[in-house]
Amino acid sequence: MDRLNYQHLFYFWNVAREGSVTRACEKLRLAQPTISGQLAVFEESIGEKLFRRDGRKLTLTETGRAVFQYAEEIFTLGRELTNTLKGRPGQRGMRLGIGAANVIQKLIVFRLIEPALRLSETPRLFCYEDKTERLLAEISLHGIDLALLDTPATPTIGARTFNHLLGECGVAVFGASSLAGHYRRRFPRSLDGAPFLLPTADTALRRALDQWFDAEGLRPDIKAEIEDSALMKTFGSSGLGLFVAPAPVKTEIEKQYDVKFVGMIDAVRERFYAVTSDRKIKHPAVTAILESARDWLF
Repeated sequence: MDRLNYQHLFYFWNVAREGSVTRACEKLRLAQPTISGQLAVFEESIGEKLFRRDGRKLTLTETGRAVFQYAEEIFTLGRELTNTLKGRPGQRGMRLGIGAANVIQKLIVFRLIEPALRLSETPRLFCYEDKTERLLAEISLHGIDLALLDTPATPTIGARTFNHLLGECGVAVFGASSLAGHYRRRFPRSLDGAPFLLPTADTALRRALDQWFDAEGLRPDIKAEIEDSALMKTFGSSGLGLFVAPAPVKTEIEKQYDVKFVGMIDAVRERFYAVTSDRKIKHPAVTAILESARDWLF
């Protein structure tokens, strides 16, 4: 592959953004065989598959994700160039790519990122949510600048990554009004047999909670195991069961999800890590995130 065909890259970029060849064809007003054929030629020239079929949807392969990140920057710069030439210059600014593990509470993610958005030169933010393994792959491919995780990256992933402990905090138990008043009495003994929503077993928080339940001799009635933190709170607000969340965002959780604070589990600590591809942080927005997090989380 001596030269990159930007027309092929443009077709790929549109298919990736739209999620299907059909929608990309509608947007570009081209026949489906045209785009499908050009994509096949592009994959052949690269020597790698860019998409895999997941039911009726197309999802990006690891190579596809890397190509998409470059395409996103290339065509964003192209739009800025067009605006400049037409007398509509726009501020390019910094680009900040952040990936957050889907087990981390969304309010915590926002609080961690917020300092970067208050800089005098506000970065253009690209924020993604995924499983830890995929985010670490994006770090190694330089697809994102920073991954926010609940556990440190380990050397076994086969890429140079550096862990930065942002801080730790206690966790609080919440529940809908129909549950909170009852289980607040005699807390934490009241949690024995209480309906509970828990994170999935592969998370650091779940392992810590299981150890605490065992140490206290508590056997909650587990109604559901939910990976996504926002979905867990939505289920909890319906009264299906109690759930835990980081204590620093207690007020926001009560207000946003119309739930009530039940009690603190001081023995369970939730830790947050920033993972980067470089030991020395050069990106000013990443520096702002690290410094601010250590102030309020600790």
